[in-house]
Amino acid sequence: MSILDVFITALTSMRTNILRTLLTMLGIIIGIAAVITGTAAGEGAQQGVTARIAGLGSNLMFVRPYSPDEGGAAIPGLGPSLFFEDSQQVASANLSCVEAIAAQATIGAPGDFIQARAIYRGQNVETLLLGTEPTYQQVRNFYVAEGRFITNDDIDKKAAVVVLGSSVADQLFGSKDPVGENIQVFAGVANFGIRPNFTVIGVMESRGGSTTADEDNQIFTPLPSLQARAPANFRNARGYSNIAQINIAVADSCDEDAVKVDVGAILRRARELTPDEEDDFKIYSQKEVLATATEVEESFQILIASIALIALIVGGIGIMNIMLVSVTERTREIGIRKAVGAKRFDILLQFLLEALVVTVLGGVLGVLAAWGATKIAAGFDIGGKDTKYAITAQWVMLGLGVSAVTGVIAGVYPAWRAARLDPIEALRHE
Repeated sequence: MSILDVFITALTSMRTNILRTLLTMLGIIIGIAAVITGTAAGEGAQQGVTARIAGLGSNLMFVRPYSPDEGGAAIPGLGPSLFFEDSQQVASANLSCVEAIAAQATIGAPGDFIQARAIYRGQNVETLLLGTEPTYQQVRNFYVAEGRFITNDDIDKKAAVVVLGSSVADQLFGSKDPVGENIQVFAGVANFGIRPNFTVIGVMESRGGSTTADEDNQIFTPLPSLQARAPANFRNARGYSNIAQINIAVADSCDEDAVKVDVGAILRRARELTPDEEDDFKIYSQKEVLATATEVEESFQILIASIALIALIVGGIGIMNIMLVSVTERTREIGIRKAVGAKRFDILLQFLLEALVVTVLGGVLGVLAAWGATKIAAGFDIGGKDTKYAITAQWVMLGLGVSAVTGVIAGVYPAWRAARLDPIEALRHE
């Protein structure tokens, strides 16, 4: 018999036992769908993180307080702190590779004891209150869409003005123009805190989430305004102004490692650290943040793929079991085929082709199921509105290849057993 004849015979047998065929496919469909859906979520998350980090600005560096004893970041006011005066020292050094610097202090970041809320005519929005400088727009590549941003005049006057993130503006004002309106900004714990009035001077462009927060759910105010009106932990015993972070934009043509060394030396002098003392600050580059985020996403993909591989192995065992049952049920059919001239190779090839077709077809259905699942998840905002799914050709091809290999491996023993049946004994089988 030709391979085409054997293939047609295998398809006929599968069509005759359609329910058994579908049940055989089920394990492969679930396994492939799990692989494609999980990796699509991972790929989408990685692409989203990469785009958001790139959107933060070009060649950014971040300086944050660091506790060598604790081995991690320090909270302003508790342990080592970073000061606005440190940022001014770096700015006054006029490093040729530093294009712009913007210090920032925050209230209401995830994990903060102190809350921040924006209030307007009964509307109440939990948010992040961020005090910064006019250069923040340039450094973070984040600009106003309506009105204006903070100016040097606002800094000098410690003006009670705010620029709203796009989602804060939508929640407080809806379709109404917020520029020129007055809002209260609550900063405190539980129901106790300060509620100064601020005038809205602008609304930021829509940015979406970043690696640390939803950048649309922020309120920007002049750094001195925040320090003058917020809780006392923005001042230390020496009269310095505590900040959470220094943002530094580095020129494209410059070596980031060299800039880190220069900035580190300036900060060590400003903080009067002796040669024996460790840095109580940490300088992170944008590339390091991106590399860390990518590493996390790759680990997530490996985890998802490993879980899905287990599902494929279980599916392969199911195929082998059902194929063995099929051999037993079709013993008389095999005997008749051998009696009319079918060779062992023909029987072996038929059962291998059945297993291969079942798994490949199951793999295709699994890919289609994964595509449908990602569309449904995206449509219903499962995982949040910023969650993206990216089905890539490499994972589709890998999934189909694994399903084909699974079919061959799972079909070898049943096919070998069918091919070795004695035709006389097979014909006697009831």
